Amino acid sequence: MRFPKPAQALVICAVLAAIFVPGFMKIRAINHRNQDLAEKNRKLEVENALLKTELERLENDTVFQEKILREKMGVVRKNEVPVKLVPKE
Repeated sequence: MRFPKPAQALVICAVLAAIFVPGFMKIRAINHRNQDLAEKNRKLEVENALLKTELERLENDTVFQEKILREKMGVVRKNEVPVKLVPKE
């Protein structure tokens, strides 16, 4: 059995590297992107669950509805006087 000369072995290695390295790098990039998207998907699933819970409370929980109306919309009950505190400078 005859072994290739060092120069031939180097050329063979270079050709193989030129063929396989770009594909390998593309696979690594795709795997990294896939991991990023999976993490983003998990975060969005958690956020979606929280929003569904909040929506359910807004539709069914009158105490929560009142809280949101008071805090975010500034609604007051009849015969209530709104008081706004101004911090000192």
